Amino acid sequence: MPGVMPGVMSDAPAYVAHRSARAPTKRRTASFALDVSILAALLAASSAPTPLYPLYQDRWGLSALAVTVVFSAYALALLLALLTTGALSDHLGRRPVLAGALLMAAASMVLLASADGAGSLTIARVLQGAATGAATSAAGAALLDLESPRRPGRSALANSVTPVAGMATGVLVSTLLVRFAPAPTVTVYVLLAALFLAQAIAATFTTETAHRRAGALRSLRPRAGVPPPVRRTLPAAGAAVGTVWALGGFYASLGPALVRLVAPDAPQAARGMVFFTLSATAALTVWALRSRPPRATAIGGCLSVLPAAALTLSGLHGAGLPAVYGGAVLAGIAFGAVSQGALRMLLASLDERDRAATLAAYYILSYLSMSLPAVAAGAATQHYGLGTTSHAYAITAALLALAALATLTASRRGAPRPEADRSH
Repeated sequence: MPGVMPGVMSDAPAYVAHRSARAPTKRRTASFALDVSILAALLAASSAPTPLYPLYQDRWGLSALAVTVVFSAYALALLLALLTTGALSDHLGRRPVLAGALLMAAASMVLLASADGAGSLTIARVLQGAATGAATSAAGAALLDLESPRRPGRSALANSVTPVAGMATGVLVSTLLVRFAPAPTVTVYVLLAALFLAQAIAATFTTETAHRRAGALRSLRPRAGVPPPVRRTLPAAGAAVGTVWALGGFYASLGPALVRLVAPDAPQAARGMVFFTLSATAALTVWALRSRPPRATAIGGCLSVLPAAALTLSGLHGAGLPAVYGGAVLAGIAFGAVSQGALRMLLASLDERDRAATLAAYYILSYLSMSLPAVAAGAATQHYGLGTTSHAYAITAALLALAALATLTASRRGAPRPEADRSH
């Protein structure tokens, strides 16, 4: 060809081939990062109201029961969404489900920002829970779809660490806004609404990782079944998951009230930061134990529940705020260790068709364990006071941890030896 240097002519095909091979990898990396950010944002939004509950109580005269109802309305709506839409992205694809759910999440933030009482707050949280339930399993499954052979275990780690890191971030940002922003009950939700809108737009340009297949309408029928490969593992892992998420639900809903009971003169920020302490510690624990055998990690997490309960209760008997925060640290270690250990146990042997459904089952169990005990605790607080309720909750959590330990230990005898290898 005239005017073209022979050297460039001969190198061009190799360059184009190299660039075309590299472009999909870059796009998959960008998609992975976006899915991680979506999970983080969804869970940040879920925990953002925690530091605001004392403000709502003072402004609207809400009781402890009302606070736990508002908190649990989100969790129960999320459960219903998981039961109906948990496997929807396996049929329609990840992108459309994520985009639609993120638009719903943005709308729920607008409703939260304009809430003027317990009723409107509850409605907004219901919509938020539905959006989060629809998006969580799709984003989590997309992360598994984007697993890189060069970095095995990265997707399971992201599914474990991102939610707790997101919760920690949500509490921290919300607490800072309570301290420094002129309208904290509005600002945090406006920021999150803008973020969800941006993510919804970005999701439409990501790599689609799921093959469309028939049965989308049929998949909307409420169900909580799990694929056969995980049915043997679920009882052992589920007992541990239920224990730590129930403990997390207490700190998320009644943690600020417990801080106020133990230290009435503590600053406002100290009330919301107790759940930040738990969730931040959980995120660090997930990262630190990412290479450890999953079953042993879950067992260690259950063991941490016992001193966590004891230390938290000592705060009500003279040890004060340091004991409550120390208990939150230990509870965070338990939460992180069990969450990531149990999830890796469940995801050890799954193919693409079962990923979203399995994650949906995991989150159903998690949020059911978080919400129902929290509502029961709120009702008990009305009749017996927060101190007595805290004692009963801590003792129950310790007993559940012992039962989970027994289940995990018993199931260990029949577990295949290669489990630890698959987790890396």
